[in-house]
Amino acid sequence: MSQDAKESTVTAAPADAGTGDALENLLHENRKFAPSEEFAANAVVGAGDYAEAAQDRPAFWAKQARELLTWSKDFDQALDWSNPPFAKWFVGGEINAAYNALDRHVENGLGDRVAIHFEGEPGDTRSYSYAELTEEVKKAANAFESLGVAKGDRVAVYLPMIPEAVITLLACARIGAVHSVVFGGFSADALRSRIDDAEAKLVVTADGTFRRGKPSALKPAVDEALAKEGHTVENVVVVKRNGESVNWVEGRDKWWDETVGTASTEHTAVGHDSEHPLFILYTSGTTGKPKGILHTTGGYLTQGAYTHKAVFDLHPETDVFWCTADVGWVTGHSYVAYAPLINGATQVMYEGTPDSPHQGRWWEIVEKYKVSILYTAPTAIRTFMKWGKDIPAKYDLSSIRVLGSVGEPINPEAWMWYREVIGGNGGKKDTPAPIVDTWWQTETGAQMIAPLPGVTATKPGSAQVPLPGIAVDVVDELGESVPDGHGGYLVVREPWPSMLRGIWGDPERFKDTYWSRFEAMYFAGDGAKKDEDGDIWLLGRVDDVMNVSGHRLSTTEIESALVSHPSVAEAAVVGAADETTGQAVVAFVILRGDAANNGDETVQELRNHVGKEIGPIAKPKHVLVVPELPKTRSGKIMRRLLKDVAEGREVGDATTLSDPTIMQQIAESLRK
Repeated sequence: MSQDAKESTVTAAPADAGTGDALENLLHENRKFAPSEEFAANAVVGAGDYAEAAQDRPAFWAKQARELLTWSKDFDQALDWSNPPFAKWFVGGEINAAYNALDRHVENGLGDRVAIHFEGEPGDTRSYSYAELTEEVKKAANAFESLGVAKGDRVAVYLPMIPEAVITLLACARIGAVHSVVFGGFSADALRSRIDDAEAKLVVTADGTFRRGKPSALKPAVDEALAKEGHTVENVVVVKRNGESVNWVEGRDKWWDETVGTASTEHTAVGHDSEHPLFILYTSGTTGKPKGILHTTGGYLTQGAYTHKAVFDLHPETDVFWCTADVGWVTGHSYVAYAPLINGATQVMYEGTPDSPHQGRWWEIVEKYKVSILYTAPTAIRTFMKWGKDIPAKYDLSSIRVLGSVGEPINPEAWMWYREVIGGNGGKKDTPAPIVDTWWQTETGAQMIAPLPGVTATKPGSAQVPLPGIAVDVVDELGESVPDGHGGYLVVREPWPSMLRGIWGDPERFKDTYWSRFEAMYFAGDGAKKDEDGDIWLLGRVDDVMNVSGHRLSTTEIESALVSHPSVAEAAVVGAADETTGQAVVAFVILRGDAANNGDETVQELRNHVGKEIGPIAKPKHVLVVPELPKTRSGKIMRRLLKDVAEGREVGDATTLSDPTIMQQIAESLRK
């Protein structure tokens, strides 16, 4: 790693920076990386899109909708905002998502192009051309219709990262059924609550999957979820994946091979209204009644396709795209199931974890398929950092030309490692691949803030600028824009095409949750700051902002300071209730190599390091050394569980963790 990658990038704002600033301690970054002349010259999208969108936002999106999609009936109005916060985009238009993802490419002579390269965890592989994938989706659509699924019905999907997941989603979209994917790591109770809320008619699942070399079951959770009467499910279709024996309910359960596998390949896609519901996706970590985020068709497809093309500089005839997200999360919907196929790209799907059967598994896949665009989470990047750059150095990563980050703010240290070790092929490339750090949410449907790799001089750790056609701002408590150099709350000031259209079955909750904090603005729930250049830095959820003796501190910022220390591989910070200061900073860290042997000395060094980097107020009251951090299978750190530990409570539900035993390991290591 170059020397500048180790330089501290977390500095304190002056004590008199202004009490009106919602986030006093600010991230600061002087390094910038402009696109190379060659990259800029060949970029798919240039600076002109910003100007065009600023002039007339709805007209800009109408142009994208017509250029990127094929409409069975053209729309007559780009945006109807007559009943805020309920938007209608591309009013009067009719479109079929599956036709746009599949049939039209075949009709345009691209049937032989590979749509999906599937890599199973055990090493089994399948590749689908656009023609083959179209046939599979037509068969699935016919099979689902034969089971009584009709336009508007809901289908619950509880599948691993296998091609049948994408096939199921597109088959639902084809017939106008509304899919509701439930992440394969969720419990039977979580699955049942989502089935009940959506009133699902069909469940599509698998016998199981593979996790770290062992078969892992899925079907038993479906059986348990449906054990109690009162649900709306009529049929369960089961994909044979890992060969585990499963319980079978006659009359209800059907094998995929015997229903989809034997169905006709003739199926005509018909247009659905632009505002026809496409899917419901329940946000994770919900308490009480699940919160079903509703997305509709035309606007969602438009913004997904545009951002996929623009942010990743997509050249579909030559690029190989790999988004590592599970289809159970919105990233897997937008940038696995829909946008890559809408844009006619070739993509990789991988079933397993980054460390099975070995820690070089991802780089082996990049080398094998010549992946040119990689889109993953900061958590994964920090894990690879911890394992060391020697592992990716064994593989040829020269095909990579764009790197993406998603899911949480990326600290500058991880950003630089990603750029040099992965994007620079370990120093073998003269110009490392640009990094696009993207901010968006389940609710926004598609990317909202990100640099354009052929236009923007990128900055480690910052998502930087709203995309063309997106009106994002950072405001203070009163909803006023903050000046550059200050922090506050991230809001969206104008409607955008892929915005959620509501919470399933609960319009009042939609208004209360997202539109009540600031008048006429969507509040994302995230804290952010504008730096001196006006670039946006995400500071995590507002509830991840701690109040220590009246000072508001960002957990992201303190984590960045900790990870910038050479002894720290990973860090997670929570605010714990404290009688004296209101909240106290508690840090959980994974140490590199021999640092763990230095015990109290290292802990004190880390406390002082944070004090020096940010200011004495940010010094953690406790630094707890742990073997691992609790993460979901999508890579998100479950900070609420760490908060339980920090506040001495019994740890809450850990069923969604990739390894539910982690909390036990943490508790044991702290007892020692």
